[in-house]
Formats: sequence, structure tokens, C-alpha cells
Amino acid sequence: MSPTRTIHLLWGEDDFLLREEAMALVGELRPREVDAVDWQGGELSDLMTPSLFGEGRALVISGAKDLPPPGLAELGSYLRAPDPEAILVISCRVGERAKVPAALQKLVDPVGEVRHVEISRKDLPAWLIARARDSDIALSPGGANALVEIVGTDPAQLAAAIEQVSAAYPAERVGPELVHRQFRGLGDQKSWDLCDRAFGKDLPGAIRSLRAIEEAGDDPLMVLGAMAARLRDLIRVRALPERMAPAQLAREAGLRFDWQARRYRQQANNFSMDSLVRFQGKIAEADRALKSGTDGPVVMPVLIAAIAGA
Repeated sequence: MSPTRTIHLLWGEDDFLLREEAMALVGELRPREVDAVDWQGGELSDLMTPSLFGEGRALVISGAKDLPPPGLAELGSYLRAPDPEAILVISCRVGERAKVPAALQKLVDPVGEVRHVEISRKDLPAWLIARARDSDIALSPGGANALVEIVGTDPAQLAAAIEQVSAAYPAERVGPELVHRQFRGLGDQKSWDLCDRAFGKDLPGAIRSLRAIEEAGDDPLMVLGAMAARLRDLIRVRALPERMAPAQLAREAGLRFDWQARRYRQQANNFSMDSLVRFQGKIAEADRALKSGTDGPVVMPVLIAAIAGA
């Protein structure tokens, strides 16, 4: 069977980029979105049932690495004779340096596209400029480089930062001066990366991020405050219903963006509620130690290991 343009398996390390690419592939269609951990069976039936109004059909499966065996079997059955008029996008987030799951690739290879979705560090400024242009924001190359330098390499945070600086200075060309003016003093941008890695259970990445913060001379109490704030957000998210839509989850948990709700849901699900509450105690212990004069390089690695290695 020759590959079609309607079956796509996307894989990579970043949920934000994966979802952006998935939405680009479905275009103006309104897809049904399913998280693999919520798979109930029968989700693919929508693709095989023509719409009463002749509308295009699309299904986006996220977190496909977590598809249960019955889900994989159902997917394999559909891919043996996929509907050429329906779009199926399968999105799979993998760990650092990991590959696409072989079982998924084996199913999709004969009938569709398997593609790695990533943006290298050196390509981020060009990506930012193109993204800004699509939103009618004039971002200079210097402004793009400044955003990457200050905010970091996380695409979702960079996308939010473009919107933030543009809203603060509407109708102005966004160059390095505006970027530095908007984000001056926000050393917590690096702390965000540390929180993402620690609560994402990426211990080696969290330690690397912590080392970069220490080398920059950031106050460990400020970093600890960022971790405490992230933990409070995760506890609020963990307490809300699992099936709540990202937009509603963001509102209920007091988050600013839908992408934060999706990311924080994934991070919160790495831990039980009891574990999250226990981390509050560990952060309080670290706070007392720092305020008692214990050095940050002694206190912080122990805390990071307790969270990321839990």
C-alpha cells in the first residue's frame, strides 16, 4: 500500500512543537483530540463514519507512547485500510535522545509519514522571526537572539514571550532594547527551565540547568521561590479532574496559557498528590537551610534530586 498524505506520526521531545505541527496538518478542520492515556476504544470510528454535512474528519492522538495494547491493536486495524479522506495525526513525545517507538513506526511506515519534529538551538531565532511575522509582530534578528538568550530555548515560553513583549510595546519593532526592558531582572526565566526539568523527572537535565543558574550567580532563594510557585500550581492542577479541557484547566488553576495547563498536567501526573505535598515539606526545609547560612550548591542539588529522582 502506498503512503498517503493523511496519516502522520510525529515524534519529538517538545509537546508544544508537536501540537503546533499537528494543528498545522489538520488545517481548518476541527479535529477530535484524544490523549492516549484516556483511550477507551472506538475513537477511530469517527474517521470511518462520513459526516452528515460532508465536513472533513480528523483525529489527533497525543501521547501515543502511552497507548494501551487494545489501542495499538485498534490503530493497526484501521491503518490496514485507512480512509483516504480522513486525517489521522499521531503525536508521540519521547525523552531526550530517545527514538520513536518501534511499534508505532512499524504500523505507520507502510501507509503514512513518520517525522521527527524539533528545532535546534541555532534555528530558534529564525523560527521566532517567522512566528512573529505570522502574528504581524515585527521582530528583529537581534530581538530574536535576545529572547533566546534571556528566556531560554523552550519553544512554548519563547512563543509566550513574543506575545508578551508585543503586547507591552504595541506597534513597535521588537529589538534587543525592548526585550531587555521587558525581561530585565527576570532571572526566573532560567528557573522555569529548571522547574520543567525537575518536575518532568529529567534529573540529568535538571542538574545541568541548576549548574547554569549557579554559574550565573542567581540567588538560590529566588530559584527556590520559583520551585515553590511551580509546586503550588502542580498541586492545584493535580486536584482538578483529569479530563478537564486545557482552557478550562488553565482558568480553574489560575494559569495564563493553555499550553501551561497541558504541560503542568503532564508534570503533575508524574507524581501522586501525597508526593507533591511531601515536596512542599522538602522545599520548606531547603528554605530554612538557606536562610540559616547553608550554601546553595549544598542545598539545591539535594532538593532537585529528591524531586526529579522521585
